[in-house]
Amino acid sequence: MNTLKVYETFSSIQGESSHAGRLCFFIRLAGCNLRCAYCDTVKAQLSSAGTDRSIGSLIAEAEHSGLKLVEITGGEPMLQEGTPELCRRLLERGFEVLIETNGSVDLAPVPPGVRRIIDWKTPCSEETEKMFEANFRSLRPGDEVKFVVADRRDYDAARDAIRRFGIAGKTTLLFAPVFGRISPRTLVEWMLADRVPARLNLQLHKIVWDPSAEGV
Repeated sequence: MNTLKVYETFSSIQGESSHAGRLCFFIRLAGCNLRCAYCDTVKAQLSSAGTDRSIGSLIAEAEHSGLKLVEITGGEPMLQEGTPELCRRLLERGFEVLIETNGSVDLAPVPPGVRRIIDWKTPCSEETEKMFEANFRSLRPGDEVKFVVADRRDYDAARDAIRRFGIAGKTTLLFAPVFGRISPRTLVEWMLADRVPARLNLQLHKIVWDPSAEGV
């Protein structure tokens, strides 16, 4: 598959993960199989929102951006057949490649060398039961697992998942407060009290720009 449904492409700072603050070229693919209650990219949920783009044109645009870090996001990028090929070709061109995924789709096809940022959906998402648990039992070097937290129930569920999969100390763990739902300070206080082996993950793009802004 040489074409993908693309919602938007843009250059910005990486807003989340351990790569936060780095300049990055983003490829946001269209279409998602989940409907998280806190979703902030609702317009990208439908594949019909995307435009057909060839892999070659996306590679050319990434090269034109002058940036060496590329993130493939969505939507859910792994719903599209061509995503692993896009990853492979970006790696061949010398890019550092991140893929951000909702955790519900098998990630085994992602080529080695791609850094996978994998969501574990907490209860506030209303999508916890759709997680593909094998992803969390087969983490690779460079992978990161993100827990979006809206309240104490989400926080406790995240801690339970870390214990269940035995991933503390094996990968980077990210605790991200839902913007406008819980204060980062409250989440930090819980993390400190429990000495959680994770790092706070703020959405920097929502601090730099208006929280509702797209393409930033």
